[in-house]
Amino acid sequence: MSNYLLGIDIGGTKCAVCLGQGQGTIIDKIGFPTNEPKGPQQTIDQLLAAADTLMKRHHAAPRAVGISCGSPLDPELGIVQSPANLQSWVDVPIVNIFQERFGIPAFLENDANAGALAEFSFGAGRGFKNIIFLTFGTGMGAGLILDGRLYRGTTTYAGEVGHIRLAPTGPIGCRKPGSFEGFCSGGGIAQIAKAQLAAWIGPISLPPTPTARDVGLAAQTGDKLALQILEITGHHLGLALAVLADVLNPQVVVIGSIFVRCEKFIRPAMDKALHVEALEQTYNVLRVVPAQLEENIGDYAALAIAYNQLGTLDKR
Repeated sequence: MSNYLLGIDIGGTKCAVCLGQGQGTIIDKIGFPTNEPKGPQQTIDQLLAAADTLMKRHHAAPRAVGISCGSPLDPELGIVQSPANLQSWVDVPIVNIFQERFGIPAFLENDANAGALAEFSFGAGRGFKNIIFLTFGTGMGAGLILDGRLYRGTTTYAGEVGHIRLAPTGPIGCRKPGSFEGFCSGGGIAQIAKAQLAAWIGPISLPPTPTARDVGLAAQTGDKLALQILEITGHHLGLALAVLADVLNPQVVVIGSIFVRCEKFIRPAMDKALHVEALEQTYNVLRVVPAQLEENIGDYAALAIAYNQLGTLDKR
């Protein structure tokens, strides 16, 4: 039986097709700009052509295709439903397109769920049954693995943790002031930085309109304002983790993107707030770790979709 898998990572800026084998081995990859204004068909044509190229190049006959894309989407129907960064993709039946072209099973998941599957299968979540994966990038989303299985919720919206309100007012995320995404995301950190900069008295190294990247780089030099901004983010991350810990009682929370790069500046305030707010019984069994697959998370995420779905089918 073939051990090859195809992974399709669809994003608003770029897409990639990878060929994998076994438990997380990436053999080859082809990427290209999405060019969303031209509509979905030209992107789909390139995805199919890239898959053909990889299969021919390596004489591979994949068992399945995993497709990762931003929400909203319907994993059961296999349809992409106009994500914010792919608004021209209106009810695109991406699963049927790949199944009809290659005659093998195809599976679709949103990118946060796919990231959780990737870290669960190939990264920092290996060996655990109950994990939460937090994206902590441009936005804040989560993928939940409970009792060793992906949990989507009743309408596939489980994991929208960025919408949790942590304060009555504050930076805006998920269209909600004071939200988890407002305090803990690239856009949120930029908002915190702008507010703190306006009130700061002392030397300033940040630009007038700082980005999260500017803040991270300044923190690396010991900039006091940047460190204060990340302390605010860390405190609110700890508050949110306490809620998740007490509700879901996970073994590990795996956090990606900004946390991977700025952990040493974010963790002290995070640990303090988490310790104060969480139940002792949930706190004592919880580990909070940076994601391991950060640079290649999109590729591993797409492969993990197929890998886990085939595992489920093989057990039936």
